[in-house]
Amino acid sequence: MVFKFRLIGVGALLVAQMSLPVFANNLTATVVSVGDGDTIRVRTGNKTVTVRLACIDAPEMKQNPWGQQSSARLKQLLPVGQGITLRAIETDKYKRLVAEVFVENRSVNLKMVQEGQAVIYRQYLKSCPESKDSLLQGENTAKQQRLAFWSQSNPVMPWDFRHKAAQRATSVPTQGQQQNNCDPAYPGFCIPKNSPDLNCRDISQRRFKVLLPDPHGFDRDGDGIGCER
Repeated sequence: MVFKFRLIGVGALLVAQMSLPVFANNLTATVVSVGDGDTIRVRTGNKTVTVRLACIDAPEMKQNPWGQQSSARLKQLLPVGQGITLRAIETDKYKRLVAEVFVENRSVNLKMVQEGQAVIYRQYLKSCPESKDSLLQGENTAKQQRLAFWSQSNPVMPWDFRHKAAQRATSVPTQGQQQNNCDPAYPGFCIPKNSPDLNCRDISQRRFKVLLPDPHGFDRDGDGIGCER
């Protein structure tokens, strides 16, 4: 791996900027739009795809004001029309391309972590072996300097926020609630419409009825039953 160094901040703090490794799965793309602080839409070849920034997790948009700030910063780093390079890792269950994003050989994923606009998603960190050390160093520095998300006295990690939201959501709805507030894909209990992405581990229900389009992907085998295992 190649590192470039630049001097920033008070006391000329030395920070490593990770350069783009050469992989067979590198793709060139153009930014179409930015969603929250870890999701973008890009054009690559003749396709438009959603990209989930690998190994990091940004605050949810409902985590005011941190989610909005993270999204705004990503829009600054990746304006519409920006040319980027992607190190593709996988396609997740939501059909998003999970990738590290580079602009002029500099990692945007790392930049978001260094600035405290995103945190390391540790359960997926193994997907970024070339970036691991830089990400850990960047997050540690952001914590020490209490940057952005880390300026809170008791920050709630994005995955914990989603889990708590899911726990609040999984009550059996009345007919009126089902019609007005709850996602009709899950008729047996209430998950509010437009909830953050959830996994089976985020909810207490098992073996429940699922109707298409199943936005959270609970029915992995397509048999109409969610979270069977």
